[in-house]
Amino acid sequence: MIILDMIQMVITDLDGTLLNSEQIVSKKDYDCLLSLGEQGIVRVIATGRSPYSFSEVIPKDFPIDYLVFSSGAGLMNWTTGEVLSSFSLTADQVHELALVFRDQNVPFKVLDPAPENHKFFYFTNGNAHPDFKKRMESYRGYEKEIMFNPPNYGEASQFLIILSELGEFIRLSALCKGVKVIRATSPLDHKSIWMEVFHPDVSKGNACSFLCKHLGVDQNKTMGVGNDYNDIDLLDFTSQSFIVKNAPDELTQSYQVVASNNNCGFTNAVQAAGIKF
Repeated sequence: MIILDMIQMVITDLDGTLLNSEQIVSKKDYDCLLSLGEQGIVRVIATGRSPYSFSEVIPKDFPIDYLVFSSGAGLMNWTTGEVLSSFSLTADQVHELALVFRDQNVPFKVLDPAPENHKFFYFTNGNAHPDFKKRMESYRGYEKEIMFNPPNYGEASQFLIILSELGEFIRLSALCKGVKVIRATSPLDHKSIWMEVFHPDVSKGNACSFLCKHLGVDQNKTMGVGNDYNDIDLLDFTSQSFIVKNAPDELTQSYQVVASNNNCGFTNAVQAAGIKF
């Protein structure tokens, strides 16, 4: 039962926020999640990871209720595995974007519709970014190489392009019409820019808005914590919003700052929101 005189839903990013630098959740943060559940507070992780990638680091019995995955491209009941909502680019959008990126000589990946979006097609010009290659190794066996002219892929959850320069992100984003472009920092080398292209309605904030309406949760009684650019839509949605200390300076100037991900920033944010446990 949801307690009506306090925060009703707590939403946290995963990499760089709930996970520490060793890719684990601290005992303090884990116990905090347990306490939130005991108080009837809805616990949500909103991540850029696919369900497959998420399950590589988080066990099935982990104490959360819902998973917003792929930066809001999908929403899952973590307990039952039911996908409550998902968005895909249309086949026409995918085809047109593939031609745009090919003509720019930019390596890219086209991810299958959710929740099977750990499977993908890829195009490389023979000079792929090292982070691009590293991600390829992590998903070996799930890839198919694209030979151009591009085939009709059908629908896709997103495009992924990995860049070194912000200027390239801005330039390429301007070529993407009628879609949502989200910037994220690579969880692999922690410096490369991941340019992710989605259906225009995709964002962590939109997914959490849908979940609030689905559950009857008051937006004014939500709390969010993040660490990166793909968390901005989430932090602009939640009533109380926090950024961990290890986030980029640009973000720490815009939201209330809590301890770093290596110092239980999630628990610090929960306490700052006035939740006792």
